[in-house]
Amino acid sequence: MSTPHRSPRRLSLAGSALAALLTVVAVGAGDAAARVFPYGPRHRSINDLGNQFVPFHAHLWDLLHGRAQGGLLFNWQSGYGTSFLPDLGTYLASPFAVLVALFPRADIDLAVYAVTVLKTAAAAAAMSWLLRTQRRGAWWAAGLLGASYALCGWSVIEASYNPMWLDGLIAFPLLCLTGEWALRGRRPTAAALIAAVCWTANFYTAYMATLGAALVLLVRVVSAREGVRTRSAVIGRAAGTTVLGIALAAPVLAPLFLSSGQAYPGWVKEFRPVSWADLFARLLPATYSFSSPAVFVGTGTLLLVAALPFHRAVPARTRLAWAGLTAAVALSLQWAPTHLAWHLFATPNGSPYRQTFVLAGIAVIAAWAGLSAGPLGRRPLAAGAGLLAAAALGAAGSPLVTTWGYVLFCGGLASAAAAWWALRHRRLALPAAALLAAVLVGQGAATTAYGHRGKLGGLDDYPSWGRAHTARAGALAGAGGWPDYRTDPSRPALTGNDPMLLGGEGGSYYSSHTPEVFTRTMAALGAGWTSRGRNVQSIDSPVTDAVFSVGARLQPDGTVRRAEVPPLVTTRPPGAPGAYGDSPFANQELLLGARVYEDPLAPGVCRAGTEAYLWAPEYNATARLADGPAFRLNGNAPRNRAAVQPMGVSRGGSSALVFDQAPPARWALSCLDRGRLDTAVAGLRATAAASVAVGSARVRAVLPPGSTGTAVLSVPAIAGWTCNGRPAAAHLGLVGVPLDGRTTVVDCAFRPPGLLPGAAAGALALAVLLGLALARGRRQRT
Repeated sequence: MSTPHRSPRRLSLAGSALAALLTVVAVGAGDAAARVFPYGPRHRSINDLGNQFVPFHAHLWDLLHGRAQGGLLFNWQSGYGTSFLPDLGTYLASPFAVLVALFPRADIDLAVYAVTVLKTAAAAAAMSWLLRTQRRGAWWAAGLLGASYALCGWSVIEASYNPMWLDGLIAFPLLCLTGEWALRGRRPTAAALIAAVCWTANFYTAYMATLGAALVLLVRVVSAREGVRTRSAVIGRAAGTTVLGIALAAPVLAPLFLSSGQAYPGWVKEFRPVSWADLFARLLPATYSFSSPAVFVGTGTLLLVAALPFHRAVPARTRLAWAGLTAAVALSLQWAPTHLAWHLFATPNGSPYRQTFVLAGIAVIAAWAGLSAGPLGRRPLAAGAGLLAAAALGAAGSPLVTTWGYVLFCGGLASAAAAWWALRHRRLALPAAALLAAVLVGQGAATTAYGHRGKLGGLDDYPSWGRAHTARAGALAGAGGWPDYRTDPSRPALTGNDPMLLGGEGGSYYSSHTPEVFTRTMAALGAGWTSRGRNVQSIDSPVTDAVFSVGARLQPDGTVRRAEVPPLVTTRPPGAPGAYGDSPFANQELLLGARVYEDPLAPGVCRAGTEAYLWAPEYNATARLADGPAFRLNGNAPRNRAAVQPMGVSRGGSSALVFDQAPPARWALSCLDRGRLDTAVAGLRATAAASVAVGSARVRAVLPPGSTGTAVLSVPAIAGWTCNGRPAAAHLGLVGVPLDGRTTVVDCAFRPPGLLPGAAAGALALAVLLGLALARGRRQRT
């Protein structure tokens, strides 16, 4: 089936190019059919894509162009200052991510889309190259199978809006390739470097890919090598290079793991497997479900896998090994202990079948094991088609199946069977290949388009960059005064990470690494949240603005509200500050160091001239003062928490609070006296730092002589801060530095916990790798 007059390397390159091309065509056609960005008016940025990945890539764009506040270690723009290296390792460490810098800043959505498609194409090319490395076979067939892997349902439906997962899609064939090198005793240095890149790009899916690659290597060793010593040597070489690669990635991985332990706890969910009907349904094209495994890899590939046990041209041990591995991995998706093993022993907060790409990859490798042995006969094709037909019938009871899904599946199955049978005749090879490619592209495009329909119907979506983004970004840039004061994008927000997307140095922040101390501090002060506490919103309050040095805040009408606020470093008098209680208004006063709120004159009625603020964290409706506009509160515990809401200036009895639905069980109204607040702010400014210099991960402040009590840096007291050579203390959730009356300079620096041990492990691994490379080179020369 191969072409003898062309070199194997050139044939492998041709197969990889074909795989990438088919993948790009199918994804583009599916997106165009769904009329989503950039081919139509529908939003593409659903869920975490718009809420996290686009803003994080916008921040990376700013970093690469020297426009960001902060650096690789610390992010001054989000959450009033937070660690950035864990976010970099989680969302932005892929080698493809830096390509966003080639696009204009306003085209950040297009840049992320281009990177997503490129990653998918790279996964197809890598799988095609792996197949040709494992066994000889037709280059175009390897290209088709590589594309079917990259176009699996998991890729085009789930990973397409979690682009970091696509690094795992690339990692699986690459790590399998390092296993092939271990099998042949070749390229240990390159293998370790590939493992390092994979684990740095996205450790989460790289872990799953590593488990899958280990299973593939085990089958390859059993099939291709004899003797315990020989097999053990292969496994030892593979394990050694993988461990070295992971150690090389330790400067990123160690801070990342420690940060995960310090993050606000997410949703703890018990795993419950889907029904077998739903599992069989996801073998079909054009199905969608957020909570079931998107196994579909193209009916041509599925037919080869189903026919493998009956393909007598393949040695019996090989048939049994690959068919058994595919079945075992499929079953592991449904069993709780193996489910936990695939997911680092923690059930995911979202989709519970994130390891599905490994099953898709193993199925493709199994298909290649059968196809490379020669054309399939009538009996294995008939038996394989029968198995798939039975699976399709088993899916009939699932609500996930669609008429179009069955039509595409049946038509594709018939076409694939005819095409694989036609390959027995050389003169029909080209038409058969064209037919298989057309079926694959059509099914991949249909699955992509149908996935968009399901996601847009069931998940939040966020607009691509447009006039509203440009207007807000311009207003924030015009009001900026960092580091003299912060500028906050405020609420209502376009995304959970508006400071990174639009600019400013705001309080909102959404990440898998949102620190627990930040979430709890902001919640105590009256902040709202979504995503069960990991998406913290800014607080629209002049009291917290004074505490966090927010001198400019964007308003819903596009204007900017300005205020005279203390600098980033202020002082508090001696004495224990106490602890936060249940009232966010009392907590704000405690942190400010002054009484600025009044109790209502009567339930729901503030004194005329004061500003009314409502706290109703579980209320999910509108509320208003009787003579004022209505304001929406988004409380839906435990997923959402409503923020403290400014209601406007009270006119006394005519401004009584009105709930437009039944009042919540827990709520409070407090009345802000602006005169008191101005006095408190003037007091803080009088004793604050005379000058403040801010670096990428450092703050240096000069205090008035004789300052006592506590210097407070208006940054959450996350782990990693040191001040004046000692670990920083905490003052009500912010960084605090005890003063003795003689200290006039406060010098604070941030270093992510785990960075030094990780760097040491990486340096040691690099030394070992260089030593092995030198020794290997010396042996080769002699």
